[in-house]
Amino acid sequence: MTRYGAQFGPDITFLGVPAVDVDDAAALAAADVVVVGAPFDGGTSHRPGTRFGPMAIRQTDYLPQDGSRPHLALRVDALQDVTVVDMGDVEMPPGEIERALHALEDAVYAIAAAGSVPLVLGGDHSIALPDATGVARHLGMGKVSMIHFDAHADTGDIEFGSLYGHGQPMRRLIESGAVRGDRFLQIGLRGYWPGPETMAWMAEQDMRSYEMTEIGKRGLDVCLDEAFEIAMDDCDAVFLSVDIDVCDPGHAPGTGTPEPGGLSSRELLDAVRRICRELPVAGIDVVEVSPPYDHAEITAYLANRVCLEALSGLAARKVGITHDPAGPLLEGR
Repeated sequence: MTRYGAQFGPDITFLGVPAVDVDDAAALAAADVVVVGAPFDGGTSHRPGTRFGPMAIRQTDYLPQDGSRPHLALRVDALQDVTVVDMGDVEMPPGEIERALHALEDAVYAIAAAGSVPLVLGGDHSIALPDATGVARHLGMGKVSMIHFDAHADTGDIEFGSLYGHGQPMRRLIESGAVRGDRFLQIGLRGYWPGPETMAWMAEQDMRSYEMTEIGKRGLDVCLDEAFEIAMDDCDAVFLSVDIDVCDPGHAPGTGTPEPGGLSSRELLDAVRRICRELPVAGIDVVEVSPPYDHAEITAYLANRVCLEALSGLAARKVGITHDPAGPLLEGR
């Protein structure tokens, strides 16, 4: 496969990082992280528009597209201290979900097999199936745990007569053996879906879901501590999947299925940075950004910063920073 470029909009890279072709094995192997766009919303059950998510996430910023983003607190550069490149979008035909998902899985597998971390910009959450499967194909089926931020469990079975959609990828991952149910950690669930039958299936798989009521009572850091222990028990790496609707719609209005009562943007950014700093993250996706429903680019900015906090966490891990600084930014203050 050669570089496809952008399926929608101009062929820009994530904040100006170098462009590569997916069939350039040497370039993939030289990178720490490879950004790939998954411009697909054919699995959406409600409001569409996430096919335009990768374009928005790549370019939404008030700073130059110069391939550099120094982190104020960590003193690392998210785009320099780790080698980040962008292979463009995968061609994902809007009306052909199986063909689209297979093409994405092959691209993610090629990145993982080269020894790099895929950072996938969605797209609706149906892409989590090929994303995590592509990583598991390389590292071993059942050897990669999942930390999944979302308002919804995404463990439905058949919707609109199809096995594939943005409400079903987590069930398909467990059924395929790519990810073990008892190493599947969900954070931020709330609202009124799924129903009792699906919840019973989740319990049978020994999935661990931290609902917002529990997070509110125990605290997010305590829940993350517990999730980290489970995630690294008999698994070699972690896949991090971030549905932007894990945040309250006041912080992320531009998404297909908003659910009030979620995390704040600050909580999500801190959590993502911590995960990527403390755990061996082998793959990341950021999904469900729907620019047509966004207001003042609030959601696109948040998704862009989720990516930067993840990259900053990876950079801090690479240089040996184990904790966020607690003191003042400038010496002498």
